[in-house]
Amino acid sequence: MKIWYEHDGDPAALAGQRVAVVGYGNQGRSWALNLRDSGLDVSVCVRADETRERAEADGFAGRELEEANDLDVICALVPDDVIPDLPLAPRADALTVVASGYTLAFDRLDPPGDQGMVAPRMLGPEVRRCYDEGIGFITAVGVHRDVTGTAQARVLALARAVGGLKQGGIEMTTMQEAVLDLAVEQALAPALQHVHTTFVRVMLEHGIPLEAVLTEIGLSGEMERTMRLVRLEGYAAQMEHHSPTSQYGQLSRRDAFSHLDVAAGMREIVDGIESGAFADEWDAERDAGYPHLTALKEAHVGEAVRSFEADLRARLGELAGKGGS
Repeated sequence: MKIWYEHDGDPAALAGQRVAVVGYGNQGRSWALNLRDSGLDVSVCVRADETRERAEADGFAGRELEEANDLDVICALVPDDVIPDLPLAPRADALTVVASGYTLAFDRLDPPGDQGMVAPRMLGPEVRRCYDEGIGFITAVGVHRDVTGTAQARVLALARAVGGLKQGGIEMTTMQEAVLDLAVEQALAPALQHVHTTFVRVMLEHGIPLEAVLTEIGLSGEMERTMRLVRLEGYAAQMEHHSPTSQYGQLSRRDAFSHLDVAAGMREIVDGIESGAFADEWDAERDAGYPHLTALKEAHVGEAVRSFEADLRARLGELAGKGGS
């Protein structure tokens, strides 16, 4: 596995080239600001709506989507399900870059010219904050197609300019990035949610107040800060911050659930991702107007859940006593 760093990204590879940022949401705004601050000639190409107004307020000359096709580098930074509908027809010597391998890996996007990926392992707004703080972030970097012979040099220069090589850029194919990203969302996240839900139920059976349980697994911030220590120091080193009782309990019970065949369910989900079955399912959901997604959100993160969480956060945690009940 190759890891790229800032010295691998030569700004000269983009000298004199004009960059189009298509989209001005969470990723698009952060990219546009970072690339401009790194000295690149950036244009924001979006529809004439509030996103263009925001771009212009940030000092960019808003341009039509189709004008992106006249520029040298096109950064397609809108949601994956929207990208296929963009009027992208770049020149044969242009470079099209995505922030997620999804559309290139599953053949939802195939513009002329070079194709690359610069995928920050960071939420959109944090891409800007990490750049401002000078710490950067880890990025998945890859070339999907090289027509001009300059694709890798240009992708690395772009990754450096957005802040994505300061902590290291992992070389990945678009399929590898897409499978990993979707697997975290579809295999790991639901498994963790199931574990949390089961833990809450068992604690309630033992008479522990719900508020106390939710505080322990999230609201207090202890688990969040523990994972921060894992990131900064490593799993082994952070273990020394726990009491001996905690260390013994964690390590002696780590195989308590090893008999459960979690891998079988995960493999089935990941196989569906890699085969393209999920991409087909998501296309159908989009084309139908997102009815299943709407129903799922209402059932699991709808108004009842939001109200309960808002009330709890007003009574416990950083917002406690600040206008809450």
